[in-house]
Amino acid sequence: MSNRPDLTQAPARKALGQHFLFDPDILNRTALAAGPVQGRHVIEVGPGPGGLTRAILDHGAKALTIVEADPRFASALEAWPEAEAGRLSVLQSDARKVSWRELPMVQNATDPVMIIANLPYNVGTPLFIQWLKAGAWRGEMALMFQKEVAERTCARPGDNHYGRLAVLTAAVCDAAIAFTLPPGAFRPPPKVDSAVAVFRPLSEQERFDDLESLEKVTTAAFGQRRKMLRAALKALAKTVHLDPVEWLESCDIDPTARAETLTQIQFRALARQFGEARQCA
Repeated sequence: MSNRPDLTQAPARKALGQHFLFDPDILNRTALAAGPVQGRHVIEVGPGPGGLTRAILDHGAKALTIVEADPRFASALEAWPEAEAGRLSVLQSDARKVSWRELPMVQNATDPVMIIANLPYNVGTPLFIQWLKAGAWRGEMALMFQKEVAERTCARPGDNHYGRLAVLTAAVCDAAIAFTLPPGAFRPPPKVDSAVAVFRPLSEQERFDDLESLEKVTTAAFGQRRKMLRAALKALAKTVHLDPVEWLESCDIDPTARAETLTQIQFRALARQFGEARQCA
């Protein structure tokens, strides 16, 4: 379309973890990886020059809020016609400091808000955990991470990448890797492969809501992978006056087992009892 603004041609800043995508096919695949955006409210983080922003808008998003810390790109995107028309909102901010529930986008949406982003590598994991904890306003997500991080979100018990991130993810989402990309797809190319992972919210009946307790349990359990759970959880159990062996056995878990063998159901059982003990401590 002749009235489209050009993408901002500014160099990536290493300090911000910027790696840009310009290939239209990749951008379209990313925009639609979690499903149609037609008529949906969408949040994008770290749009940079705006390639993915353009793809999301062109596929019919009803409203798009972008969060960009780099003033070079934030100011350029504010000049787009969609911003002047109110369909595109630009927030210049560090995404880690955003109060997501307070965004006008979130408050005005009638359906859960989609999140689609080529995440800066240096903020991807903490942002993702924030969104896992976000609650019912957060809908489907299509997020581009380093491939190893994407694999960690989708791993299953016994997998090499199975750990805290996989357990937290499976508590609230179905997760799968949609596609992977080599370093050469980006400018500048990163040193590792990347992947787009898709996350679909579980139903209210399926999800586990006490992610704070689950995060504490998994952090302790996987923080000392080589130790048996009775030892790995000892310090955490002490904070709420639990005996680690009795705690594990009451959840039908062998105290000599290791974290990488536990299922989602078993971790939920541990987190549930830990949460109850915290309230009594």
